[in-house]
Amino acid sequence: MSSITRVLRHTPDRLLHARRRREARTRLAARRRDSVLVICHGNICRSPFAAALLARELAPYGIPVASAGFIGAGRPAPPEALAAAAAHDVDLSCHRSQPVLPGLVQGAGLIVVMDQTQRRAICSRFGRPPQDVVLLGDLDPAPIERRAIPDPVTRPLAEFETCYARIARCVQELVRVLIPAGR
Repeated sequence: MSSITRVLRHTPDRLLHARRRREARTRLAARRRDSVLVICHGNICRSPFAAALLARELAPYGIPVASAGFIGAGRPAPPEALAAAAAHDVDLSCHRSQPVLPGLVQGAGLIVVMDQTQRRAICSRFGRPPQDVVLLGDLDPAPIERRAIPDPVTRPLAEFETCYARIARCVQELVRVLIPAGR
């Protein structure tokens, strides 16, 4: 795929980002806040990192956070994920992937995903309405290239660092909406 094609392909993501961000924040403000489930494809890179950041911020409010993925169980985070997470004071060394199961999905007050494909899968496979599922990238306060948070697995450490920096920004926005100042 040429670089021009790649840029054009994600133009709608860039153009619609401000509106999607406002809509996501509005929907989230009305969500129940009793638990959060973070999902990505394999549950070894993005979702465990996002869940760890969220758990750290939401624990004082008694809101449990879990993570899961669509493939494999019991897999550890790769070395690049461990290194990139450590830069954010997150230790993923004990993490092992767990599959998305009906009980996890049905019990979650909010489900956070990394891309539109995962959102559709949660809605179609588990019967959750779209308003129960938020794309983490929609909350990014910075300008974006694409809506999805790309999977850095098998990529160099620099791509994990970039991915984790974006996840950290988005998680901070999510926390600001879920736990308004003064609560």
